[in-house]
Amino acid sequence: MSIAAAAIATLLPARAHETRPHVQSPKARIGLVFDVGGRGDKSFNDAAYEGLMKAERELGVEVTYLEPASTEDREAALRTFASHKLDLVIGVGFIFASDVDAVAKSYPSVRFACVDYPPNPQMPPNVLGLAFREEEGSFVVGAAAGLLTKTNVVGFVGGMTIPLIRKFEAGYAAGVSYTCPSCSVQATYAGATPDAFKDPAKGKLLAIGEAAAGADVIFHASGSTGHGVFEGAKEMHVLAIGVDADQHDEMPGVVVTSMIKRVDVAVFDAIKDVLEGRFHGGMTPLGLAEHGVDWVHEGDHAKGLPPDVVAKVEALRARVASGEITVPDR
Repeated sequence: MSIAAAAIATLLPARAHETRPHVQSPKARIGLVFDVGGRGDKSFNDAAYEGLMKAERELGVEVTYLEPASTEDREAALRTFASHKLDLVIGVGFIFASDVDAVAKSYPSVRFACVDYPPNPQMPPNVLGLAFREEEGSFVVGAAAGLLTKTNVVGFVGGMTIPLIRKFEAGYAAGVSYTCPSCSVQATYAGATPDAFKDPAKGKLLAIGEAAAGADVIFHASGSTGHGVFEGAKEMHVLAIGVDADQHDEMPGVVVTSMIKRVDVAVFDAIKDVLEGRFHGGMTPLGLAEHGVDWVHEGDHAKGLPPDVVAKVEALRARVASGEITVPDR
């Protein structure tokens, strides 16, 4: 029975996929379990998928991925991959942290990586924690929002009310304040459970509410809930800022820029480290200096950004990357 077939048998109705290796004997076998929302979110999960597919194309690895049907399936999916002794098992999202820890302890000879793994002094030695300084990328787009606003009011829509998403809010508010000290930031959240990351209807309502209260630039950090934020922004004739990936194509003319979180690079590099024998457990923080976060400011997808705004924000970006400016994360 193939890995994917075993996974399907174990986790129905979860969705599974197995690609065919490019060589008869793949250099490594990689399993990835998606976060809430799964593929097609045009954001966090899709970025992880791009990294996985790049590894398949360029590194000759065999890849398998699973989209759990419910939160209860996460640990089962990880255990399925671990039981088949894959070379690397990846969980996408902070909600995997406790599941990754539990499974990693049960399979100490299997390597694991977790995207957005929170700092944990008790993390198993076979776990690689891929963490991002989201506050730095959010600071950059916040600085842009402060320069773009005409009402001196901007908005933030978060998904689940957790410390990770608070980092986005804190960095964004700091960036706004840096370029527009008189500006105010309206911040709302879609909910207190993981479902808050896949509720476009709620996102639209929150965006409309913030725009009605004066916000003319709205940044979201809410997964597929952000699709609704874009719809609300379009309806209210205000600008929006995407997250995790370049989301311009989700709503051209509305999405003026995006804060990019290079989950694709983190996933690809983790797989490459396994192949090259450099994989080791522990935390790997990625910020502006490491090119782990960035913003869209070049090309057609940034044509709504005035050149003077780009120049001012890029100057601030360099100061953050160099350590001259320290961005708050709460």
